[in-house]
Amino acid sequence: MKFCHIAPVPHLDLVRHQQTHLTLAHIAETDEDYCRFYAGLPSGTVNIMDNSGFEMYKAGLPNFPPEALIPLANKVNADYIVIPDYPDMPSLVGIDDARRYAPAFKEAGFGTFFVPQSTKGDLEDLIISFAFAASNPLIDYIGISILAVPNAYNCEKGNNLQRYMARWKFMNELKSRGLLQLAKDNDKLIHFLGMVDGPNEIALCKDFGIDTWDSSAAIWAGFNGVEFDNSPTGLFNGKFEKHVDFQYETEDNTQIDLAMHNMDYINNLVTGVNQT
Repeated sequence: MKFCHIAPVPHLDLVRHQQTHLTLAHIAETDEDYCRFYAGLPSGTVNIMDNSGFEMYKAGLPNFPPEALIPLANKVNADYIVIPDYPDMPSLVGIDDARRYAPAFKEAGFGTFFVPQSTKGDLEDLIISFAFAASNPLIDYIGISILAVPNAYNCEKGNNLQRYMARWKFMNELKSRGLLQLAKDNDKLIHFLGMVDGPNEIALCKDFGIDTWDSSAAIWAGFNGVEFDNSPTGLFNGKFEKHVDFQYETEDNTQIDLAMHNMDYINNLVTGVNQT
């Protein structure tokens, strides 16, 4: 598994040497420094451009129009585009968009990335959405959402344990139904979008054959004085919820060192190095 740390624009050098990156459409739209950084990464680096659905949802803003994603993906030299996803909407909404826009993304030279979704409490619909992606030749990558999975299990906001365990339970459900194997048999890549309530979710879920995983948590928590720890989830007080400021800049070496410590904590989880 490869991990994609996400950094504020002034600190992109922290992630320069990653093999895989996740870029964000809403930053690519307005920040030329951001676009130049990603367009200048060496050949062989994999770049997934997210549609910024999570960020737009959190801000109460509408999704980017799908037709706007291709020029933005060109600006950051992306390899894959995340098809628009709609938290708390029926699976058919996302499936319809995939059928409508995936051919255009492919024709423009990009791989396609689909995020299964469902309405709140409708686990079966989320599974239908995954099964569509696992079997459809239009889809290359499947993203397991930090929003959609706890939502499908009807996890209440603030119930950190339920949220933390939701994706582990979902992956076990997919495995028991043969859908993870179906996805792998059809050469689909699996990505985990974000982290729920602590970095040790990686240790919990990484054996499901996840190919890539992204999060801004290591760097953003570090910049705010929060250190990943040896508690069961890796964050004794739960997820650091302060909204990420992607233009944040610091010259405080204590903050930068703590961000790098958190990045190392995650990188060690990925490679299996003991944290104690």
